Amino acid sequence: MSSSPRRFALPQRISLSVQAAAAIREAIKEGAWKEFLPSERRLCEIFQVSRPTIRNALHKLASDGWLDIQQGRRNRILSGLPPTAARKSRLIGLVTHEPVSHLPRIPYQGISEMRAHLAGHGFATEILVCQPGTAGAQRRKLETFVRQNRVFCCVLLSVSQELQQWFAGHSVPALVLGSCHPTVKLPSLDVDYRSVCRHAAGIFLGKGHTRLAFVVPSSGLAGDLAGEQGFQEGVEQRIGNADARAIIVRHDGTAQNITAKLDALFNSSHAPTALLVAKPEHVFAVVIYLLKRGLSVPDTVSLIARDQDYLFETVNPPVSHYQFEEEEFAHRLSRLMLKLVSQGSLSLEPNLIFPKFFAGGTVKRCAG
Repeated sequence: MSSSPRRFALPQRISLSVQAAAAIREAIKEGAWKEFLPSERRLCEIFQVSRPTIRNALHKLASDGWLDIQQGRRNRILSGLPPTAARKSRLIGLVTHEPVSHLPRIPYQGISEMRAHLAGHGFATEILVCQPGTAGAQRRKLETFVRQNRVFCCVLLSVSQELQQWFAGHSVPALVLGSCHPTVKLPSLDVDYRSVCRHAAGIFLGKGHTRLAFVVPSSGLAGDLAGEQGFQEGVEQRIGNADARAIIVRHDGTAQNITAKLDALFNSSHAPTALLVAKPEHVFAVVIYLLKRGLSVPDTVSLIARDQDYLFETVNPPVSHYQFEEEEFAHRLSRLMLKLVSQGSLSLEPNLIFPKFFAGGTVKRCAG
């Protein structure tokens, strides 16, 4: 037996240009384009990478004999399967109600990692922004996008109940990045907001608070609605707190509207002593409002943030909030999508992440 050490292949970091080249090559093989490639600018939009990355990818494809690149002319395809021989589309649709660049940091990073993994397996992604509007207009825009691009499957980010129902009733596979509405049966990945908000209500009640409020956007999104349900359940199902009351304060996300809703709340006879606040940016808006009103956190009003933000642990006192490993979300999303594109379907059982509670310093026993 040889005593020399065995040689193992070392892990390789695949550059983005190599992944882009692989995705373009697979699209050519599937017949996405006939004689010429789209412009560099259009390819940047489709594959969501920079122009230098696309340019490097095109030069690699040219050196491999896939393209003929000539200055001032369109890039000609030299080989690949004709459209009639295409097996199936390798384009993934990313359907969202706002530009991806507007997403919070954690879902944005998860989407970026997912797209890189899909590109490495020869799948391109294209974004469709379905801004809030009439259900019919959204549905027509979606149908046109899916048909014209021969979309294989979709990821749905915070879309309306109507769009979720469209996918549930059609043959295009989809993964909801968020929660499904009660009447919709689709695979999904989200934070377990119902359990989180129920848990937060329990923490407040355990500290003697009986007047609780949940400050949440009036988004109509399934995750926010599930959170409202969980918060109310946490109060209603708690034994020994018959006098406790949970109020849902919905707002449109603007500072002016948040202030107006909080004015009405704190000017009422049931002003809360504990607040659960959704969305990190709204947490700071609420804290500033309370300070202007002369209400200190946590001496007068206790506060928990439903979501996480790295700033919460850098302020004094640290904001009590729920947190989970950012890598867990990204990895689970990538695994689910790779499974979806390989198998064509996923289990309808929701994939839920339950964060840990970071106690912080903004929850205090109620003074009475």
